[in-house]
Amino acid sequence: MRALFRIFKFTSSLAPFYVVVALSSILVTVANILIPFVIGRATDQAVGAVSGSIPTEDAIRTVLWLAVAFFVLEAIGVVINAGGQYYGDIMSQRMRTILSVRYYDKLLQLPQRYFDNELTGRITSRLNRSIMEVTNFIKSFSNSFFTTFLTVGAVLVISAFYSPLLSLLLLIIFPVYMWLTALTSRRWQEKEGLKNTQIDTAGGRFQEVIGQMRVVKSFVQERREHDFFTKRYKTAEHITADQSKHWHWMDFLRRIFMAVIFFGVYAIIFSQTVRGDFTVGEMVLLIQLVNMARSPVSAMSYIVDSAQRAIAGSKDYFDVMELEIPQRPIITSIPDRTDDDVAISFEGVDFGYDSDDAVLTDISFHVKRGERLALVSESGGGKTTITSLLMGFYKPRAGTVRIFGRDIQTLPLDTLRNEIGVVFQDASLFSGTIAENIGYSDVNATPEQIESAAKRANAHDFIVRFTNGYESLIGERGLKLSGGQQQRISVARATLKGADILILDEATSALDTKAERQVQAGLEELMAGRTSLIIAHRLSTIASVDRIITLREGRIDEVGTPEELATSGGIYGELLQLQSEGSRAAKKRLRGYGITN
Repeated sequence: MRALFRIFKFTSSLAPFYVVVALSSILVTVANILIPFVIGRATDQAVGAVSGSIPTEDAIRTVLWLAVAFFVLEAIGVVINAGGQYYGDIMSQRMRTILSVRYYDKLLQLPQRYFDNELTGRITSRLNRSIMEVTNFIKSFSNSFFTTFLTVGAVLVISAFYSPLLSLLLLIIFPVYMWLTALTSRRWQEKEGLKNTQIDTAGGRFQEVIGQMRVVKSFVQERREHDFFTKRYKTAEHITADQSKHWHWMDFLRRIFMAVIFFGVYAIIFSQTVRGDFTVGEMVLLIQLVNMARSPVSAMSYIVDSAQRAIAGSKDYFDVMELEIPQRPIITSIPDRTDDDVAISFEGVDFGYDSDDAVLTDISFHVKRGERLALVSESGGGKTTITSLLMGFYKPRAGTVRIFGRDIQTLPLDTLRNEIGVVFQDASLFSGTIAENIGYSDVNATPEQIESAAKRANAHDFIVRFTNGYESLIGERGLKLSGGQQQRISVARATLKGADILILDEATSALDTKAERQVQAGLEELMAGRTSLIIAHRLSTIASVDRIITLREGRIDEVGTPEELATSGGIYGELLQLQSEGSRAAKKRLRGYGITN
C-alpha cells in the first residue's frame, strides 16, 4: 500500500477533497449502522405486541416512529452518499489531470536519449493504462471502499458489546484473509508486469503502423502486422490464464475459510438467542450487522485486485517520474558573447550512443558567423549526430561544443535552442492549420509576421490558393500538402524564428526539380546573413557553400572550400567524379553518401 500512499502524497493539493470524501463516508457509515438498531427495536416491539407484553396501540405508535426514523436515516445516507460520490468523481478526475500533466511535463523535459530507447506507443500506453488504473482505484475507494472499511470497524466494536467471542471471530477474518492474499501478491504483480509489457509492445506497434499505413500497404505487410499484434495479445492471454488460475485458487481458499468463520458466527447468534441471551430484535440487529461486515469481506478480492492493478500502474508511472533530468543553469540569453567571429566550435568531441562504439572521434572545427558549412559523409557517418550534439540532444563523451564562445553545457537547453533554427529532413508538421504550423516557432507571432515568413520562404503563393488560405487544415503530419509545400512551410517556420544559427537537413532529394527550386529559393532567403550548418543532399547545394567538412568513419577527413576539395582526391572529389560518370554503379555509390545528383 506504500505505492498508494505515495500517490496521495503526490497529489496533496487534493487534500480538501480527501477530507470531504472522508467526512461523507463517516456520516454514511453512521446512518447505515443506526438502521439495524431501528429494525431490531421494531422487531422487539412487534414480538412484544404479539406476545401481549406490550399494548398493541403503543407498539403501533412506536414502530411508526421507527419507520420514520428508518426513512430519515435512509434519506440522509442517500443524500450524503451522493454528495460524497460527486466529490469523489471530481477528485479522481483532478487526480488524473495532475498525474497526466506531470507525466507529460516530465516527458517534455527528458533527454532525447530516453525517446531513442522507448517506443512511442509504450509511452502513450503508459499514460492511458497506468494513470487510469490508479485513478479508477481511487475513485472506487472514495465512492465505496472507504465507507465499507468504516462500516466493518463499527460492526466489530458494536458486536464486541453484545458478544466478545462474536467480535473476535469477525476480527480473525481480516488478517487471515489479507495474509492469504499477500501470498499471491508478488506472483500476481510479476505476471501483471509481463502482461503489461506485451500489451504496451502491441500498442506501440499499433501506433507505428497507423502512422505508416502507406508503407504497410505498399509492401503488402498487413498480415505480418496483424500476426505480430495478435501474438502479443495471445501471449497476454496465456499470462492472464496462469495469473488468474493462481489468484482464484487462493481466492477459493480464502472464501472457504470465510465460510467456516461465518458458520461459527451464526451458530453463536442463533444459540445465544435460543438460550435467551439475545432478544429476537437483538438477533435481527446482529444478523444485519454481520451481513454488513460479510459483504465487504466477500468483495475484498475485487478490492485487492483493484489495489494491485493500481500499485502495478503506479510503479510504471513513478519509474518515469524518477528518471533523472540533467540540471542546467538558469539564464534567458547568452550574456557574454565573445567579440571574435566564431559562431560554432567543436573541440576534441567524442560521442557514442549509450555503451555502443564511438560514432564520432576527436571532432574539432569552427564555423564563422555568417558562414555556410556543409557536412559530407557516407550514410551513418555522423553528420546528423553532429547537429544533434549542437542542439544539446546528447552530451559528448569528451570534448566541448560552443556557440558564440559559450560551452553549451553551461546554457539552459531553451536558451541554447532559441539560438538555433532547424529545417529537418522530414518537414515534421503537426495537424492543424498552416498558420499554426508556421507560428509554431513563435506563439506570439502576428498574422502579418506569419505571412511575411511565408513570403520569404516562397510559400505564400500556394497558401493563398487554398480556400481557407492560412487557416486551411493540413491533416496529420501535413498529409494534405505535397512534399515541396510541406518543406516550404517548414522553411517558413524556421524563418519566423529568426535564429542566428541554422541547421539545414535540406530534404530536397525526394522533390521534383520544380519543387526543389522553390524550396531552395526559400532556403537561400533563410540563410542570408546567418550561420548555416548544412547536411547536403544535392551536389549543387554543396558547391555553393563556403566550406565543406568530410567525415570518414566518424573522424574529420578533410576541411576546405568546394574548389579546394574538388581536386584533393578526397570524398568530395570522389562525389564529383561519380556524378560525371553517370553510370548505375556511380549513382548507387552516390546514394551511399545521401546524394541524389
